[in-house]
Amino acid sequence: MKLILATRNPKKIEEIRSILGHQFEVAGMDAISASSDLELIEDCQTFAGNAIIKAVSVAKTTQQLALADDSGLVVDALDGAPGVHSARYAGENATDEARNQKLLHELKDIPYSQRAARFQCAIAMADKEGKIEVVEGICQGKIARQPKGDQGFGYDPVFVPDEYQQTFAQLGVTVKNRISHRRRALALAVKVVQNWI
Repeated sequence: MKLILATRNPKKIEEIRSILGHQFEVAGMDAISASSDLELIEDCQTFAGNAIIKAVSVAKTTQQLALADDSGLVVDALDGAPGVHSARYAGENATDEARNQKLLHELKDIPYSQRAARFQCAIAMADKEGKIEVVEGICQGKIARQPKGDQGFGYDPVFVPDEYQQTFAQLGVTVKNRISHRRRALALAVKVVQNWI
């Protein structure tokens, strides 16, 4: 079954594809000519709200089943920041490294015991008839004192999941895809889609 992902981010497409395995034929927006000019607006203050906007837009445009995720890092000591602004935390076109450095700078005086954080993922599914459902996944952890590891992307080099001593970027893709917020949300999303079918 074909599933259109409401993203042009190749790393995110690859991560979702590897988590889902062969259950679905997964394509990003760039692979679908109908969505080539579609701009996805993310102006909600919740992950779920942004995921819904993206899934509905892509389903309507492509007339196919669409899946959108909106996810980010929520840090307790920063009152939930960067949250829904995770991708733009250090500016619109900032690199992953710049975002991580800004985060670490903001936390420089916070002891490790108080650096609790969680990756949160909301996944919305929408079909061409307008049916919508949202599921969420969370991975709890802490923010490291400095970036470590070279695998993964985004905040992976500074996020240490609970029950581990290494960052996502050190643990690698196999471990991350087994325990991540996205994995947990996708497991629920698959059940929803199977029920729809």
